[in-house]
Amino acid sequence: MSTRELTHHVRVLAPRADRHDEILTPAALDFIGRLVAEFEPRRRELLKERKRQALRLAAGAPLDFPMVTSAVRADPDWRVAPPAPGLTDRRVEITGPPERRMAVHALNSGARVWMADFEDATAPTWANVIAGQLTLLDAIERRIDFTTEDGREYRLGDDPATIVVRPRGWHLDEEHLEFDGRPVPAALVDFGLYFFHCAQRQIDAGHGPYFYLPKLENRYEARLWNDIFVRAQDLLDIPRGTVRATVLIETITAAFEMEEILYELREHSAGLNAGRWDYLFSLIKTFGHRTDFLLPDRAKVTMTAPFMRAYTELLVRTCHQRGAHAIGGMAAQVPGREPEAREAAFAKVRLDKEREAEDGFDGSWVAHPALVPVCREVFDGVLGERPHQLDFTRDDVAVTAADLLSVRRISGPPTEEGVRTNVAVALRYFAAWLRGQGAVALYGLMEDAATAEIARVQVWQWLRHRVIDRETVLRLLDEETAALGAEYPFAPVDEVRALFERTAMAMELPLFFTPDAYARHLVRRAD
Repeated sequence: MSTRELTHHVRVLAPRADRHDEILTPAALDFIGRLVAEFEPRRRELLKERKRQALRLAAGAPLDFPMVTSAVRADPDWRVAPPAPGLTDRRVEITGPPERRMAVHALNSGARVWMADFEDATAPTWANVIAGQLTLLDAIERRIDFTTEDGREYRLGDDPATIVVRPRGWHLDEEHLEFDGRPVPAALVDFGLYFFHCAQRQIDAGHGPYFYLPKLENRYEARLWNDIFVRAQDLLDIPRGTVRATVLIETITAAFEMEEILYELREHSAGLNAGRWDYLFSLIKTFGHRTDFLLPDRAKVTMTAPFMRAYTELLVRTCHQRGAHAIGGMAAQVPGREPEAREAAFAKVRLDKEREAEDGFDGSWVAHPALVPVCREVFDGVLGERPHQLDFTRDDVAVTAADLLSVRRISGPPTEEGVRTNVAVALRYFAAWLRGQGAVALYGLMEDAATAEIARVQVWQWLRHRVIDRETVLRLLDEETAALGAEYPFAPVDEVRALFERTAMAMELPLFFTPDAYARHLVRRAD
């Protein structure tokens, strides 16, 4: 696009900082404006439909595989596009925020893919959003090397992981950019800036612009992304089908439309991922009003639970029947320094990845570089020299709607220790998020927005069904708030506590904590 064509003005409502002009160019902002002008009305309507669907389900409407798309599921002939360059072998993927130091570690970790996460692992301060785009640009240009003030060197190796970007979800806005008097959808900011600056660079480097799509709830939301991909490729004269996207199946409604989601994206599809933590969050958020969906302590809800097994086995079958990769869930363990603790963490990860590899997954996620060899060893043992196991079509799997919803088989009341853990994790994560940190190591696990969401919605669900009383939660909240203040003397403990009370203890459950926290962060910055 030439400068003479710049007509879709996006206003920047934040001060420019060092190197921001490299990202916030007039042409890049115009590109985003074109996408917003064309697709924002559809996004708003789809968000309204989310609310309508939530009301229908709360009123008792059944959740089932859509009858209207039965022909798509019954058609044996359609397939998604073949694997794109750099995405053929995905046996180990590492995730994390697009922060410079972490990016170097992730790209050099030995993983085949690095998911640069603007969503759950990034607190979306303006500084973080633009710094993340600069990190990606510098990584592709191989100018990401740097030395810290204390002399530590960070250098990109000769065989870095393939970069896949996860933009923020459809429900979030970017308040620092404005188009036609409205905030710009955060998803289009993250996608648009990366695509505009890096799509052709990635193609020239032998890969392409690849994405992970979070929190989709139905096929219409996948169709919206597909139309955005088509338009973006046309605007920049990039061949259609160059973009590839892996969809995280991390909402309960999307689990009933896996094939339809692949079908909508088939020209641009790179598969599906079992986003286990957000999936549990979605399940509680959708059915938290029902006693038959009452979950026990988070630690007791493992991937061997019948409803979780149904979800992952259906995902593998769906993907492999359609020629798509199936990517397993996150191993969130952070290995400790003590040998026994490290070995215990490695043993848990190995057991989890063995189950996934044997079930047919083509690869899986880890959150820490030390877990890459463990995951790789497991998948090497199953795959050998093969890049994937798409030929393992899981014809033995037959999953019904009842199987996906059979939560009552593990339902039960929480323990006080489980309640305390949720309160402690949520408070500490909220405190870190408000400081601009989106991925936090807590109690041996790498916590992100998804796990914080589980923590607070479980507390809300337990209070709603009176399996715990409000006085117990308030007592634990007092104790953990005091502990937080002692651990982090400069933490805004009153603000963190208030955020917890608003999002975990209110009569009506807020759908996400992030919009509330984001608004508070903007107020704090203004002050």
